[in-house]
Amino acid sequence: MKTKAAVLRTIGGDWEIEEINLGDPVAGEVQVRLAASGMCHSDHHLRTGASPVASWPVLGGHEGAGVVTKVGPGVTGFQEGDHVVLAFIPACGTCRPCSKGLQNLCDEGARLLTGLAIADDTHRASLNGDPLMPMCLLGTFAPYVTVNQASVIKIEKDIPLDKAALLGCGVATGWGSATAIGGTKVGDTVVVVGIGGVGINAVQGAAAAGARHVVAVDPVEFKRTKALELGATHAFASIEEALEPVRELTWGLMADVTVITVGDIQGEIIQPALSLTGKGGQVVVTAMGDFSKMETTLNLFELTLLQKRVQGAIFGGVGPRTQIPQLLNHYRSGALKLDELVTRTYRLEEINQGYDDMLAGRNLRGVIKYTDADY
Repeated sequence: MKTKAAVLRTIGGDWEIEEINLGDPVAGEVQVRLAASGMCHSDHHLRTGASPVASWPVLGGHEGAGVVTKVGPGVTGFQEGDHVVLAFIPACGTCRPCSKGLQNLCDEGARLLTGLAIADDTHRASLNGDPLMPMCLLGTFAPYVTVNQASVIKIEKDIPLDKAALLGCGVATGWGSATAIGGTKVGDTVVVVGIGGVGINAVQGAAAAGARHVVAVDPVEFKRTKALELGATHAFASIEEALEPVRELTWGLMADVTVITVGDIQGEIIQPALSLTGKGGQVVVTAMGDFSKMETTLNLFELTLLQKRVQGAIFGGVGPRTQIPQLLNHYRSGALKLDELVTRTYRLEEINQGYDDMLAGRNLRGVIKYTDADY
């Protein structure tokens, strides 16, 4: 079928709206008509070259939700009309990490930046006869996608699809970084550095887990205000500004958990985050940066003698088939705010404006909404 899509042709270029060809689902795949796609900072990393890709052009987008329209041979558990969320991490359920309960580290995740379909190592989308590399094997910057069932989570039909789209990356990643990987407990002090689409949900997760103090750190006043509305108890413009207040709040004990969710991580941030963190505490590194950067700064004396930890996190440390249904229950109960995350919605043709707004700090979350005119 032919459909439109937002395509990136080269590093540093703008997103271009093109007509692409999308293949029908083969064995193990489904086709989904999307209701919405989140605009995540990770797609911007493609534009800057911070995230490597196997080939150009690239079909962007990795947060989406919609309705199944076609089902390929051998698919189990899905049928036409099902409402689904797409997870940027596939979960096959049979590889070694999946069998150990680490579906967020599924071996199929090694394919994410290759663009090669799980089913047959080919490309499902093309532009003018040339293969298109879909971001995270999804490519949600198009109203239709053809994806492997390993990347699809069935949800109940009472959930608004334009809000459910955010669960495929930012919400699950942020919430889990504070709760699962971070292990926030009742009475803890949690600091979240970077209040974007991921960090705001680390704030929500920490508050829901019962943290006594949830400290948001971001240079943008609008984001600090939103953090205070969605669960933060305190907000500061920088780590340096937060340091002494955190010391006073905790009687010198400092944070139990510090979560780094800035849009573009640099190695120099690790040591200041460690300084915010108390004895036996941990710094959860969720933020992404340039894949080629290898340098960081930290005090090894402090790391050892104060028994602190620096912990990486992807998808919040929880498999999508576990995390997404749990988060939907939190949404129903009111513990998780989804509607309040969306600052503005955009048409696909407005995607470059949406990313300009994100980079300028005008958005907490921007969402592309598809309408009948897009299908």
